[in-house]
Amino acid sequence: MASVEDLQQQFHAALESATSPAGLKALRDEYLSRKHGRVTLLVKSIATAPPDERRTLGAAANTLKKQIEAALDARDADLLAAARPKDALDVTLPGRRPLVGRRHPLTQVRERVEDIFMAMGYQVIEGPEIEDDWHNFEALNMPAAHPARDMQDTLYLSTPVPAPSTGLGLSGRSESKGRAATLLRTHTSGMQIRYMETHEPPVRIIAPGRVYRRDNFDATHTPMFTQVEALVVDEGVSLGDLKGTLEAFAEQFFGGRVATRFRPSFFPYTEPSAELDVECQGCSGRGCGLCKHTGWMEILGCGMVHPAVFESVGYDANRYTGFAFGMGIERLAIRLYGVDDIRMFYENDLRFLEQVAL
Repeated sequence: MASVEDLQQQFHAALESATSPAGLKALRDEYLSRKHGRVTLLVKSIATAPPDERRTLGAAANTLKKQIEAALDARDADLLAAARPKDALDVTLPGRRPLVGRRHPLTQVRERVEDIFMAMGYQVIEGPEIEDDWHNFEALNMPAAHPARDMQDTLYLSTPVPAPSTGLGLSGRSESKGRAATLLRTHTSGMQIRYMETHEPPVRIIAPGRVYRRDNFDATHTPMFTQVEALVVDEGVSLGDLKGTLEAFAEQFFGGRVATRFRPSFFPYTEPSAELDVECQGCSGRGCGLCKHTGWMEILGCGMVHPAVFESVGYDANRYTGFAFGMGIERLAIRLYGVDDIRMFYENDLRFLEQVAL
């Protein structure tokens, strides 16, 4: 046992003077070499000790060997760290997970809506964001004095120039030698008119796209947003078809069964008209600040196509019926993610966008 203690003291004294990798390697060979290491020779000498002392000496020798190995490894790590430049890359550190890009939440919601309706057999169409007065208003049964055409709501790019009327065109639209007003479209319903002008029934389309209003940018309004308008025209299309379509959409979009309700409303291009509410996703219909404590959240407007719209495109209103509906992507995203401020989708705060991205 005295030899073990002496060897331990001698090793620690020698370790203090080992200040280089070469000196540390020499010390490791001196004590742990398989043939001539001092600890190795000590272990071999145990065989000549008295039998009653061998077990104790063997345990002490093994403990000393482990202590020397640990001390040498620790000093080796210290010398390596001291030799490494402060700005050097530490390859022993765990790797950093790279940031993975995602499509914007509003883009993902739009794609989700499109996928649902394409699975129902709808065709996706797109059209110009700069629209004329006929497709944006007049053909949709909104006469010149209608409040929706007020300059406070619409962003006009040019104003109409009056001219004597030359009668009605083939589609029933008033032909004039004057210049029609151009504007940033206030909805994508104009694409319904453009499609019906060049296609005969049956019609089953959705028209997604950016639209523009003269609105303040606040928690619930934005001057530019994304709408999805839909139109179905055929013989025998009924209000029941509209209701069943929208209930199926709500179930697919929000996942599983979701309570819905229809409320009477008014839109100049549909009659009768309604609005669709869904059970608040934040409180499950119990009432909260998100739904203004009503338990319901409005997601879209809808109704049966007004006969005047069919007349403007040359469809036989006595033969064909149809329904239309329109929804705002931002409004759907607010309901889906439980967000109470629409501006959060436009501020490009990655902390928010990464939380709500699908």
